[in-house]
Amino acid sequence: QVQLVESGGGLVQPGGSLRLSCAASGSIFSITRMGWYRQAPGKQRELVATSSSGGRKNYADSVKGRFTISRDNAKNTVYLQMNSLKPEDTAVYYCNADGYALGNRPFGSWGQGTQVTVSS
Repeated sequence: QVQLVESGGGLVQPGGSLRLSCAASGSIFSITRMGWYRQAPGKQRELVATSSSGGRKNYADSVKGRFTISRDNAKNTVYLQMNSLKPEDTAVYYCNADGYALGNRPFGSWGQGTQVTVSS
């Protein structure tokens, strides 16, 4: 079992910044990829950014140049620095991780979600 716990969401004005954190814990052998997705009311969940163990990063076009994903592999933690926030960034943000648990068992886990609201 691998658990993900997110933190850092909240209410921010347009143009402001927030930093999300997601820590993985449990029977982890290795994490291949960690990332962030979001789901706005009435919309499907969409990719925001991912970071692979090899250092490759991937961003949605809508957040390029504004959001930065980073990882602390020693802490099994992924961060999302969000700058120049817009009202359309309002959503529940979910952390995702996949890799291998002890015993070489593959896993894929989701966090519980954290609300980000951008409003004046």
